[in-house]
Amino acid sequence: MAPVMATYSGSKNTVELAIDPLITCKLCLTECSLQEMYEIRDCRCLYCEACVKQYLSVMIQEGNVLSITCPDAQCKKQGKFDAPEIEQLVSRSTFERYSRLRFQKEVDVDPNRMFCPQAGCETVCYVFYPSPEDKLKPISVECPQCGFEFCSVCKNKWHAIQSCDEVMSRGKAEDIGIPYSNIEDAQIKRCPVCHVPIERNDGCAQMMCKRCKHVFCWYCLASLDVVGIFAGFGVLLLIASPFLLMAAPCILCCKCKLCKCCEDEEGESLSS
Repeated sequence: MAPVMATYSGSKNTVELAIDPLITCKLCLTECSLQEMYEIRDCRCLYCEACVKQYLSVMIQEGNVLSITCPDAQCKKQGKFDAPEIEQLVSRSTFERYSRLRFQKEVDVDPNRMFCPQAGCETVCYVFYPSPEDKLKPISVECPQCGFEFCSVCKNKWHAIQSCDEVMSRGKAEDIGIPYSNIEDAQIKRCPVCHVPIERNDGCAQMMCKRCKHVFCWYCLASLDVVGIFAGFGVLLLIASPFLLMAAPCILCCKCKLCKCCEDEEGESLSS
């Protein structure tokens, strides 16, 4: 029931009743006053300000910064938060992280810009293609800061004669100081999709690339993106089978290890 606020008018000696309506936040499902609500500028959807701030902080923490939309999946306009609006709602450190990650994402998805792969450089290099059709072809790129010359496709040291597949299969990333190996127990491998170097210290063999969000098995490099699809079905699936959902990558990766051990034992028996 909406609260009733009494006001007294001295001139007329009358008591007037003013109704202060409560609005239900669609995120936390609590009833809030109009002063506690926040209206998204783009789509004009209403949520309590505390939930909007928490939503933005979580999205930025998880790296989803290219397009932060209205949290309501049924929002017809799918309103987007712009940078000034985000800056107004989050802390200074969170907004600095947002600005940094957004710049990195913009460079990653821009075919005409890329970061220098040389360790410790991270200079933005510009790629000039002779024609739009050449964007999928390897082109030599020279870093203006450190002078390192690398391939625009695989990001390895420039290989004029060899193809990118030949360079990646032979582990030529060692030429730029990054230990690279497809050995099962190697500590550093490259993402099977975007080829960025990834180091595994400990924990489960399910890996997610921070750059392209590809999920794969560390041992066999097989794709585990289907696990992410299952997770996207929502809270109901998570409640119904949390153990199966979380254990599936580990089971698949353990299978890779078992298959490898069986092959080794079989090879030893044949040699003896």
